[in-house]
Amino acid sequence: MVRRNSFRLPRHPASVGLARRRVRDHLADWGHAGDDPALQDAVLLVSELATNVVRHGPLLEREFEVAVTALADGSCLIEVSDEGRVEPRLRVVTDEAEAGRGLLLVESVAAAWGVWSRGAHGKTVWALLQTDIP
Repeated sequence: MVRRNSFRLPRHPASVGLARRRVRDHLADWGHAGDDPALQDAVLLVSELATNVVRHGPLLEREFEVAVTALADGSCLIEVSDEGRVEPRLRVVTDEAEAGRGLLLVESVAAAWGVWSRGAHGKTVWALLQTDIP
């Protein structure tokens, strides 16, 4: 069975926490307890991808979209879409740097991640989490 939920949020720093809560709630509704490592990883991925949109998305963009899909094989697909066309990329950061590790974290937690172009409508950054999310 495939389960999917998507929602739009304002491009505002407070929306990152809201995205985390919404994904946590959806996965809990699908049978995951709050201490489930898979749920925590999914929430972490959403947090990092939504933060990228809020910090680096187009200034005139008012909203972004978050989608979470529990796939039939037990994996979870996290997608965050915005109207920006600039693809995020991994950065080299020093130990003293206070920012810039988000995609490194995504790469270490996700089985795979990437970017889908939506043409004139921007892009979707996605991350696949290999887990047992039903």
